[in-house]
Amino acid sequence: MSSPDILLPNETPLSVDENMVTDWQPITLTLVEYPKGDLVGKFLAWISLAPLGIGAGFVALILFRRDLHTIVFFLGTLVNECLNILLKHWIKEPRPMSRAQIWTEYGMPSSHSQFMCFFATYVLLFIFIRLHHINNSNSARFERLVRLLVLTICWTAAFLVCFGRIYLLYHTLSQVLIGALVGTVMGALWFLLTHFVLTPYFPMVVLWRVSELFLLRDTTLIPNIMWFEYTVTRHEARARSRKLVSMKSQ
Repeated sequence: MSSPDILLPNETPLSVDENMVTDWQPITLTLVEYPKGDLVGKFLAWISLAPLGIGAGFVALILFRRDLHTIVFFLGTLVNECLNILLKHWIKEPRPMSRAQIWTEYGMPSSHSQFMCFFATYVLLFIFIRLHHINNSNSARFERLVRLLVLTICWTAAFLVCFGRIYLLYHTLSQVLIGALVGTVMGALWFLLTHFVLTPYFPMVVLWRVSELFLLRDTTLIPNIMWFEYTVTRHEARARSRKLVSMKSQ
């Protein structure tokens, strides 16, 4: 077998231009650059991937829970993203630093800050308006701590993502602030639309044939869905266990 570096008699060497004919296009959606050796920049680069993680979480929740409110929440993030694309191509303001491999060359408004503020605002209103029922008074303090922790994580992540977009020179301060403002307004409007307009129709939607086909469900009237699912699952598991023991003893 001949070595790869040795040309056979009938072979002709390819020129550099012939080797580079193919135009290679990277998937730049997850590509985030940071100054080499900058640990803060590296940390902020990883934090800026938070919208992708949230999107993956939405997909997982929709696949395994099939809850209408979660689906509508996810649709809201898509509408918010479409609005961001329209604004970017309408305003056409460049980013502070030109990069060869980037998703879009326009930076106004920042899609990352708009997404994170949309998400954090929606969660904030969801907790203070939707989750105001507590059945068990003994767990009231724990419930408040959990909700406070969730809000702290959401808004801290939103701040770090916004700061990171400026630090890593993907956006200017004004681009991030406008993105945060648009995201906050969109998050509030989408929650109000969902809570006051769409939610009353959920009990009717789950009765549709297509909803039964895809196992869609409405958990609006259940104040603590995690506790409800835990108790129902535990009760069902115990019932099946007793039934199994009874069958074995016969």
